[in-house]
Amino acid sequence: MISKLWKRWILGLSLLGVWTTPALATDQAVLRPRVPADKIDEAKAWTNPIPATAENIEKGKALFQGKAFCATCHGREGKGLADIEGLRGKLPRNFTDRIWQAARSDGELLWILKNGSPGTDMAPFIPLVLTEEEAWQVLLYVRSFGQR
Repeated sequence: MISKLWKRWILGLSLLGVWTTPALATDQAVLRPRVPADKIDEAKAWTNPIPATAENIEKGKALFQGKAFCATCHGREGKGLADIEGLRGKLPRNFTDRIWQAARSDGELLWILKNGSPGTDMAPFIPLVLTEEEAWQVLLYVRSFGQR
């Protein structure tokens, strides 16, 4: 059995582009929608009504790292590499992945915040944790990871 330290070292090399294996290759599930087929068109039609200003992105960052506790699973840098005891599925989504960023619409991401992500440990956050306005602000911040 490979130790956690060894796995992290391999993953680190992979992320740096130094070394890859099929097991560490890009997750093709990134391209598969999490929104059910009968809801996808509706979700894709939703657009973020909040402008992507520095102030609104900063509000989203504060929510991401605080009230919404997104950083607990997705990490402060949005890489989804948090070490979570008892995680049942794949690692939380890596928001810095530009392939993922391009594959998902804002509406799909809001749908996930409202309903959770089927097949993962992502639970719904609206309205129990976030208002819809706060969720849109968080998504502005999430989108900023793909621009770094």
